[in-house]
Amino acid sequence: MEDFEIFFRSQAQSPYKSLDFILTHIARRKGKQLRPLFVFLSAKLIGEVTQSTYVAATMIELLHTATLIHDDVVDEAYERRGFWSVNALWRSKIAVLVGDFILSKGLMVSVEHKEYDMLETMSNAVKEMSEGELFQIEKSRKMDITEEDYYSIIRKKTASLIAACTSSGARSAGADSSSVTKMYEFGILLGMAFQIKDDLFDFQTSGLTGKPSGNDIKEKKLTLPLIHALNSSNKKEKQEIISQIKKLKGKRQEVDSIIAFVKHKGGIEYAEQKMIECRNNAIAILHEMADNQSRQALEELANYIVTRKN
Repeated sequence: MEDFEIFFRSQAQSPYKSLDFILTHIARRKGKQLRPLFVFLSAKLIGEVTQSTYVAATMIELLHTATLIHDDVVDEAYERRGFWSVNALWRSKIAVLVGDFILSKGLMVSVEHKEYDMLETMSNAVKEMSEGELFQIEKSRKMDITEEDYYSIIRKKTASLIAACTSSGARSAGADSSSVTKMYEFGILLGMAFQIKDDLFDFQTSGLTGKPSGNDIKEKKLTLPLIHALNSSNKKEKQEIISQIKKLKGKRQEVDSIIAFVKHKGGIEYAEQKMIECRNNAIAILHEMADNQSRQALEELANYIVTRKN
């Protein structure tokens, strides 16, 4: 990971001082860096880390960074990981252009190193993520999202990128097509578990207030706990809750009322059960691979994803 950091920074540079200043600001606000970790562990599960592994990890981290910057513009978010976002400091026009620049750098890394298979994998991930976000927006407006719609959305908008990590990592170490496919499916299942966990945070006590955030509810996003609660209601109850969500003004009392409804209908427990199912199915695929230190580490990461606190 230390070597990766050096390689990553060498790729995320610009001769223009103002742009390089923004890129440095972004690089200093790193998250957990789970995605590069998935790339390296997937490679070591199969064989040895190669130059291709560093290229794959860098491409994915650049792509992920670009999507976060664009997300902050779309969501009008002014914080990212506890710090001011690019959108807050430099406003939306510059944020969009910086996101575009980082995305193009990610694609150029693969071209410069002639990693065309990885370029195809990354391009497909960008397509899937965009489709997932747009489908979620469409469904949120209509308030008619089904459980199957939800799984389709999280598979595209979150799981596709983690699957790109695990499959590209395996491919970079010379895995055969069967192993690459298995690692792709492992990444899909783990990515779905990751997103369900993220969605559960919205209903769980956190922060200084000791109250759930309810941000998804305020944004009128229907996630798995709420979808299940609605499916467990009679027609009248369902219409009343959907009507409440549509009329939401963002007041704490309104949000707390919907969270209480979700808890009463068993939405939290149901989502947790589905998250654990995804995690268990992912680990089952992992157990089809050779048993080594990296497989054990990937299993520990899978368990961390469903037990993490943030």
